[in-house]
Amino acid sequence: MADNKLYDILGVPKSASDSEIKKAYRKLAKEYHPDKNASAGDKFKEISFAHDVLSDPKKREIYDKYGMKGLQEGADGFEGFDSGDLFSQLFGFGPMGGMFGGGRRRGPRRGEDTIHPLKVSLEDLYNGKTSKLQLSRNVICKTCSGLGGKSGAKKPCTACRGHGVKVSYRQLGPGMMQQMQSVCTDCTGEGEVINEADRCKPCNGKKTINETKVLEVHIDKGMRDSEKIVFRGEGDQTPGVEAGDVIIIVQQKPHEKFERKGHDLVMHHEITLTEALCGFTLVLTHLDGRQLVIKSKPGEVIVPGVIKGVKNEGMPMHRNPFEKGFLYIKFDVKFPEKQFTTSDKLALLETLLPTRPTPPTFDLNDEMTEEVTLMDYDSSEARTNGRGSGEAYHEDDDDEDGSGRAGVQCATH
Repeated sequence: MADNKLYDILGVPKSASDSEIKKAYRKLAKEYHPDKNASAGDKFKEISFAHDVLSDPKKREIYDKYGMKGLQEGADGFEGFDSGDLFSQLFGFGPMGGMFGGGRRRGPRRGEDTIHPLKVSLEDLYNGKTSKLQLSRNVICKTCSGLGGKSGAKKPCTACRGHGVKVSYRQLGPGMMQQMQSVCTDCTGEGEVINEADRCKPCNGKKTINETKVLEVHIDKGMRDSEKIVFRGEGDQTPGVEAGDVIIIVQQKPHEKFERKGHDLVMHHEITLTEALCGFTLVLTHLDGRQLVIKSKPGEVIVPGVIKGVKNEGMPMHRNPFEKGFLYIKFDVKFPEKQFTTSDKLALLETLLPTRPTPPTFDLNDEMTEEVTLMDYDSSEARTNGRGSGEAYHEDDDDEDGSGRAGVQCATH
């Protein structure tokens, strides 16, 4: 009987296409992710495992022919893997507790990933780009196939007796001893050594040699800051250890004109008061070199701080570059300098502007009415005259008791 358990986990038929499998996985992953559903950890592991197998054409073909047994034991030249260890390698989870039954054999250890930051401009993220990254890594020596020397030349390390670690003791006090372990420096923790005469010449018995490789890194349109690009198995190689990945971290450099907000672009633009009242024309050079001509509507008044948007001129959507966000422009209005024109022209200008409101009535002959002078704000002067430890002396406050004696003020420090 055919093994359809992985298809049942995702809720798709055996004839499901790659896109249907991916869609089903995303839907279930959102529902059973441990961050949202703490009690569904095992279910999420099953879903992830099923997706990992069925989304890989080679694994899916083996599974369709031979089921889980074919994946575990290997078939048609396919190297088998342990279904339990798969999660510890991909997601950091432990064994899956017998989800698929049967015995398991331990897979190879996995090396550490190599992480490289890649600084890109906003133009690169808008238009897409292919960068070449020169990578220096350790690879297994082809001359000795990772043995370090002639076959049978390895001998147990006498310094650590083949354990790879040295044990030493230190007396802390009467009847008190401390045991300490350290990696053996003679065999570098391997427990075995090779005589110098028997060592492989190219790698000098180290089993690996340094190699320089150039990776082509494709920056897709719409990628975001901190997004990862993974090159599987391109990390350092060590005999008996599965090579780790090379992970490229995209880092966006600041842009002098635009700021990215998700799929949108935001910019500031300053216009004069005349442009704000009578209209403006902005010719904007976009990230792909196009010239965008942006005009205000006839009769429209642009107030300071207003934000206007241009549809479909923001950042392209990742993996769907024909769809774009908004381009938002925040307008700052620059007012003219003092005394920018004569009194006669100001009077003429006033006839063109909306009528100013009628001021309230007042009588300067009234002793309770006083005309004061409006001055520019000075922050340093305001601090000096503020009500604090530097408070100005007020005569009215000193004679509250009518005695004519000045009161004493204490400054608290």
